[in-house]
Amino acid sequence: MKRLNPLRQRLAALGLLAIPLLNFPVIGLPTGDWSGIPASFLYLFGVWAGIVVLAAGAAERRGE
Repeated sequence: MKRLNPLRQRLAALGLLAIPLLNFPVIGLPTGDWSGIPASFLYLFGVWAGIVVLAAGAAERRGE
């Protein structure tokens, strides 16, 4: 069986982590607002930004 390279494994794990975090029931949990911005929007874009940062970090570690 062919083994996947570590970068593909990290990105696959990140994708599997992102699926439950961006699922509707989890997005609906935060309530209220902060400075007029709904908490669910802050959660959604915060998780999205975190996933982008982690994917960039995984891709940058490729050269090591």
